[in-house]
Amino acid sequence: QVQLVESGGGLVQAGGSLRLSCVASGRFFGSYVMGWFRQTPGKEREVVAIINWSGVNTYYVDSVKGRFTISSDNAKNTVYLQMNSLKSEDTAVYYCAAGVRVVGFQYECDDWGQGTQVTVSS
Repeated sequence: QVQLVESGGGLVQAGGSLRLSCVASGRFFGSYVMGWFRQTPGKEREVVAIINWSGVNTYYVDSVKGRFTISSDNAKNTVYLQMNSLKSEDTAVYYCAAGVRVVGFQYECDDWGQGTQVTVSS
């Protein structure tokens, strides 16, 4: 099991930036795929960005391409999500996930963090 602790959420004005951090601990492997997901009330959790620990391969949902950057620091066991040009529609609880994989048309994850709130005011 992997323990994930997110930080970096908060309140920001539209057009501003935030950087989320996710520190991983426990039993995980270099082949793990990590990801950031987000959820708003009444909606399903959606994928935002995915990265493998080497940082070579990344994926972004269309709505954040060009604005968000996912990265990893293996030495610190940390995954980051740099969010620029934030919009009100980015407001959500953001979750870090470990062991991300695609099963059919859905994402499955082995472990989740507790979530961090991001609020973008317009």
